[in-house]
Amino acid sequence: MNHNPIVSREEWLDARKLLLTREKELTRARDELSRQRRELPWVKIDKPYEFDSATGKVTLAQLFNGRSQLFIKHFMMGPGAAHQCVGCSLEVDHVEGLLEHLENHDVTYVAVARAPIEEIEVVRRRMGWRFPWVSSYHSDFNYDFNVSFTAEQVASGRALYNFQPAPEWAAGLEDLSGDSVFYKDESGQIFHAYSTYGRGGEQFLGIYGFFDVMPKGRNETGPYHSLTDWARPRNMYAESGIVEGNGRYHAPVCACSIHK
Repeated sequence: MNHNPIVSREEWLDARKLLLTREKELTRARDELSRQRRELPWVKIDKPYEFDSATGKVTLAQLFNGRSQLFIKHFMMGPGAAHQCVGCSLEVDHVEGLLEHLENHDVTYVAVARAPIEEIEVVRRRMGWRFPWVSSYHSDFNYDFNVSFTAEQVASGRALYNFQPAPEWAAGLEDLSGDSVFYKDESGQIFHAYSTYGRGGEQFLGIYGFFDVMPKGRNETGPYHSLTDWARPRNMYAESGIVEGNGRYHAPVCACSIHK
């Protein structure tokens, strides 16, 4: 890494104040974008979605757990998944210390994956996660919100992700990640308010706020130029392993073909 120019404190202050002006512009632009996001029209949810939890069946309405706002993390984990998505894992790690704060502010956080609940619970116990996590294995939920795809959609290239045809890097994948927001009114009606996919999920990755002020920045220099260059499940940094471009982590002892 090359050093930045070395200047006097007075010269640094001049440069810093100029950058502060740009930062304030970005803050105001972000506030305006957030306002526009909150003013998006909603879609009423009429389908009776049901999920498998560790304690039995739960409906979409029950996921709100008595609150009016529901944030759902679409966790990239299909049935029989042998490998853990590092991006999803990193994202949900951020919420562990925020659960009580979110709940006190009328927001319930839930992760949903298409894997059977028994497989989900194995990962949850391994990682020590506390947030609610349910399975959509017997539901259309993941398919309706474009984070899971049928074999026919994958084979024909008709899978839609991030409101457009799925990108080349997603070829062959039946499950991807995302985030969705729902609202339940006093009469019990449920509405879909917002969804974001791909890099849209970076707004929930607080670690980037730290990286972006560091001299090396995000330091995602390859081969994938994303968090897959460096991120691992937090209990596996000392164990090395490799990550595919699609974000799936493989432990060093994994004997699958990608290691060959």
